[in-house]
Amino acid sequence: MVSLTKKEREAILILFKDFTSYYNANSISKILNISHVGAQKMLKRFMNEDLVISKTIGKSIIFKLNLDNNYVLNLIIFLLADEANKYKRWKEEFKELYKGDRIIMMFGSAIKNYAYAHDIDIMIVMGNKEIKEVNEIIKKKENILPKKLQTIKLTPEDLLENIKKRDIVVLDIIKNAIILYGHEKYVEILKNVPRF
Repeated sequence: MVSLTKKEREAILILFKDFTSYYNANSISKILNISHVGAQKMLKRFMNEDLVISKTIGKSIIFKLNLDNNYVLNLIIFLLADEANKYKRWKEEFKELYKGDRIIMMFGSAIKNYAYAHDIDIMIVMGNKEIKEVNEIIKKKENILPKKLQTIKLTPEDLLENIKKRDIVVLDIIKNAIILYGHEKYVEILKNVPRF
């Protein structure tokens, strides 16, 4: 695929982040605010490019990303990194936390409207041995940030386990979070989640 429109980029991110929902042309057209016909054309193009796979449920054809395709995985990594670029302030603020295979995610009201947010919510996915170092960095950040820092810390195994048991809080974070750092590791974890 040579180029993606803004709406096509949005559609791919929705299909990746909201993997527990079933999307057809009708449902994705409403979210993207495009016509039903436009959504059908887009999904047909995705099918032709091997970006999605489909399944018929009743009278509806639903679509999921084809995570067996390396091109799709690399495309998602790029789109997540591109999305994070719109949040340079937060990337800069939390770059000290990023090291090795860590994933730094920001979610909640601070990414939507910082002025009205009560706190700053982040999730850090890391190894158990890194907790002390991460806690020290967070303590420093809490002393300089004007708003309270709410942190969720998980191992990659914890994250995958919470996704598999369909933990509502974790699924909501995944659906709405901005992945500031660790895009490749994040995609690697989420590709192991059953899609259909």
